[in-house]
Amino acid sequence: MFFLTILLFSYTQMSQQIQKTTANAKEMLSNPKLVPVQGTLNVVMKQNVTLSCLSQAGSPPVRYTLFKHNQQVSAVNRSDSTPALFTLTISSASDVGEYKCKAEYNSSSGGKYSNSLTFTLIEPISKPVLSSPTSQAKKGQNVTLSCFSENGSLPITYLFFKGKQSIPPQKTMQKREAAVIFLFLDSLSDFGTYKCKANNSFPNNSKYSNSFNFTLAEERSHSQPLIISLGLILLLLIIGFALAIPFFIIPLYKAKKFKSTRPSIGLSPAVNAEEPENEVIYSEIEPVKPEEEYINFSVIRREEEKAGKRACSTVYSKVLIRD
Repeated sequence: MFFLTILLFSYTQMSQQIQKTTANAKEMLSNPKLVPVQGTLNVVMKQNVTLSCLSQAGSPPVRYTLFKHNQQVSAVNRSDSTPALFTLTISSASDVGEYKCKAEYNSSSGGKYSNSLTFTLIEPISKPVLSSPTSQAKKGQNVTLSCFSENGSLPITYLFFKGKQSIPPQKTMQKREAAVIFLFLDSLSDFGTYKCKANNSFPNNSKYSNSFNFTLAEERSHSQPLIISLGLILLLLIIGFALAIPFFIIPLYKAKKFKSTRPSIGLSPAVNAEEPENEVIYSEIEPVKPEEEYINFSVIRREEEKAGKRACSTVYSKVLIRD
């Protein structure tokens, strides 16, 4: 009887110890780990994503709760050691997170929180534009090519091509700016067709640019600048001569014509056949004034002395003058 009592006491002590150990084990949940099932945090609009939450230590059943910005989104009870899965749809920019999950026993008031996750909303790139400051070049000239995609999530990686052959290295731009390469056009084969390709973290979204061609510029002769200069000088001379005609040449011509038709100023002798040989007639003409239409001139007749007397007479006349 005594032996039975001891056995019952030992069994009771063992049961209490097991219950105590089980209770302590349930209190030892580890911090759960929250990970994206798809393996990446890059998402696009309207995409479905799945998050996995699991506490490695602890005994089931365990209750897992997902939070977004400290607001409860969903809760799952797991009766085994498999992770809780939460499926989300990225419908707006606010759906990118921040997300956390909490693991707890149904009977406990405490719990453990996981790490936080935030998605990155990526945008597909637009078709890049390939350009250069010049499209004509000479052999031996240095030129530049620029490739730029206006839209798309950063970073954007650009790769240039000559025909179907790539031109390494590729350029990854962390800012919204063009990728630029420098080329040396050493031979005619360098004047070919160029393209560039752009891509970012958006899946299956590589896009090619427009084609760009460098054309060989014609070599100018050294005499061409001289010919152009002489042509400009000749043109200026013709223009100057044309401007001088109404302002200098025509007035000068009129002045010479008028001067040739005017009589000389002073006394000019005139011989009349009907007058005696010893008589001389002189005429005196006054200068013409611009505002007058008439000129005055005098005729002086002088005779030799006869019988001790000198005869002299003067005749004045007024003559109408018009151009």
